[in-house]
Amino acid sequence: MIWEPTTLNCGGRLIDLATPIVMGIINATPDSFHKASRYRPEEIQTLAKQMIDDGAKILDVGGMSSRPGAETVPIRVELERVIPIIKEIREVNAEIAISIDTIHAKVAEAALAAGADMVNDISAWSFDPELFELVAERNVPYVLMHMQGNPSTMQQDPIYEEVVVEILDFLINKLAALTDRGMHDVIVDPGFGFGKRMKDNFDLIAKLAVFKILDKPIMIGLSRKTTIQRTLNVSAENSLNGTTALHMIALQQGAKILRVHDVKPAMECILLHQALNHGRSLAD
Repeated sequence: MIWEPTTLNCGGRLIDLATPIVMGIINATPDSFHKASRYRPEEIQTLAKQMIDDGAKILDVGGMSSRPGAETVPIRVELERVIPIIKEIREVNAEIAISIDTIHAKVAEAALAAGADMVNDISAWSFDPELFELVAERNVPYVLMHMQGNPSTMQQDPIYEEVVVEILDFLINKLAALTDRGMHDVIVDPGFGFGKRMKDNFDLIAKLAVFKILDKPIMIGLSRKTTIQRTLNVSAENSLNGTTALHMIALQQGAKILRVHDVKPAMECILLHQALNHGRSLAD
């Protein structure tokens, strides 16, 4: 039987993962692929309150778009975007866990100082080796994600022979380095849509349970992504139904964290999954 971690330690506050949770996406960017998720500064407190009320346990703040074709932004710009938002969220709620979505150690360090609790790194520190040193030294929860290439190049003919095996090997090697530095609160993310073909993305969802062998919580970020849009021939704005369908499959395969734009529908999906999993009806 595979052991599954059931808690994350975020600055002394334990997040219970016995039941899957939702991470709400807060984009501080002008060019995120989902236009409705591009928020103005004056909207942040209202958004954060709504996501928390809807059931989000973590809010993930990012200041650089990672959509296909996106360019890296200067650290100065990223800091100007995310630090005020983190401070505003802390004004709204002192207890909610805040994640900083960044590939830069300087941004992560400033975000942690401003009130963030954890680091979500799409690059597995390949862009900035100092990020590895920072998270190891601070021993904060860390999202370890796989990506082939970088956002500006990742969809230019990505190639795999066995996508699940290759990503599993990648995560095993990276986890070994983190474990050697004494890090335990590591979340693994196979990187749906990051340097993958459509068939690769569907393989990852269908075989997501394979990653349970890593003995780490599995996070999946598939909210409104291109694979859903192209399969259903819909825009990002009309891809919520497809997102929810894949969320249920991901939960059945062992996902513990859903990273989403739409918190309430994801929470409803988790509630239904739990009812099915425990053989209960919603009327019980």
